[in-house]
Amino acid sequence: MYKSAKLNEITGFIADYAAVLLGSGVHCTRVLRNSRRICEAYGLDITMTIFASNIILTLSDPEQDEICTEVVHIRQLPVSFELNAELSALSWKVFDHHQSIGELRREYRQILERPRMNSWLVTLLVSVANACFCRLFDGDLGAMLFVFVSTFAGFRLLRWLKKKGIDHFLSVIIVSFVSSFACSCLVLLPPMAGHADVTVAMATSVLFMVPGVLLITGVIDIFENHPLIGIARLVRSVLIVLCLAVGLSISMVVFQGSLL
Repeated sequence: MYKSAKLNEITGFIADYAAVLLGSGVHCTRVLRNSRRICEAYGLDITMTIFASNIILTLSDPEQDEICTEVVHIRQLPVSFELNAELSALSWKVFDHHQSIGELRREYRQILERPRMNSWLVTLLVSVANACFCRLFDGDLGAMLFVFVSTFAGFRLLRWLKKKGIDHFLSVIIVSFVSSFACSCLVLLPPMAGHADVTVAMATSVLFMVPGVLLITGVIDIFENHPLIGIARLVRSVLIVLCLAVGLSISMVVFQGSLL
């Protein structure tokens, strides 16, 4: 059905497609299902092995008795439910309309290059959400305000560190310290001195970095018989939480006279 060059092109596309989905926080079963759907549209069979950092996949053409194997690295990308939904819809579009690989690749690039939500708007929404978490833990309006400001500053700092290529775990420690330190400044204000909301503000100021999606997908992967990447995701989640604790602990030590 396909000459080797065409089979190689389809294999390369599937490899990149699967790596983007996994890097964006999609669980393994969905990646396999979407990839298999695209292969079925071209009359190909697929075998995929997913590791913590790499994917090995083999596409075979049963009519021509040809196979092609590709190994691709999984890049860590920002979690994007919008991107994941669009890429899943693309797999259905190929399956229903039998697009050529050229058309498929062109639409795929358009999806990846499409402008995402404004980063400043995302920062604002994350800050508001974190302030609401503070309220859920009985924080007052003053504590919510400090959580909002510290989250805003911490989130922007986290994005800046990522752009500079700083190690993610080190970035989490730095941002955790900065965010909790900002909230710790509550003790410097006489009306807030010794108030219980200071502790609540400090604890909730770093919640925006808790890897919730990573924890959920890790558990899903384990239950869906993908324990290798599931455990890897859970281990990474635990390490991130430990880094959060380190940054928060440093801030508490600095203000130990008031908080410990």
